[in-house]
Amino acid sequence: MEKKLTSAEISAMRRSYGQEGMETLPADPFVAFANWLHEAHQNPLIIEANAMVLTTADHEGHLSSRTVLLKDVSQHGFTFFSSYSSRKGLAIHSQPQVTLLFPWYAQERQVIINGTAQQISRSETEEYFASRPWNSQIGAWASRQSAPLESRAELEERWKSAAQKWPEGSVVPTPPQWGGYRVMPTEIEFWQGRYSRLHDRLRYERAHTYGQEATKEAEWELSRYYP
Repeated sequence: MEKKLTSAEISAMRRSYGQEGMETLPADPFVAFANWLHEAHQNPLIIEANAMVLTTADHEGHLSSRTVLLKDVSQHGFTFFSSYSSRKGLAIHSQPQVTLLFPWYAQERQVIINGTAQQISRSETEEYFASRPWNSQIGAWASRQSAPLESRAELEERWKSAAQKWPEGSVVPTPPQWGGYRVMPTEIEFWQGRYSRLHDRLRYERAHTYGQEATKEAEWELSRYYP
């Protein structure tokens, strides 16, 4: 039997956000992000605090979103891994501007990052791949990510074949089509839900230094926006 919500029930879905706000943030957006990521990781209600929604646009402007996992963050940007031949990989190749969204609902928070994605070095990719669990390494060989698949059985068979080729305990090489991307941000926005929909929005934007030598703090301008 179909279970369906009415339009009235859907429109009535709302909650009153809390009193906790953010008057300001550190001058360095990466320090602010590290603090929020740590707090999200400590919250038992948040599953995989490093999960982020990646949105890309292909050469025709078609948008696509999916969840990927953050694997590193530094002053150089936000790093994740995927197949270069996947839908996201092909989109990034033709249009490197992307958006990342960290939806930490349990804390009434989100972080939105706009920036440019670039492939990381092969040595960085191989170093990370070697640290992955064996079954994840085999999975990277088994999956022709984003390609059509006839059946689940075909995928399972490809996994078994790769597992036989590289038994557990052996060194699994990094697939040539698999690697890392680093998103170098131009904007980082922190959002905190507040009462009466008077939410807090603080956004870091790259400052134009016009040839002046910039410090980490001077590279960013922090502004508050209407919710």
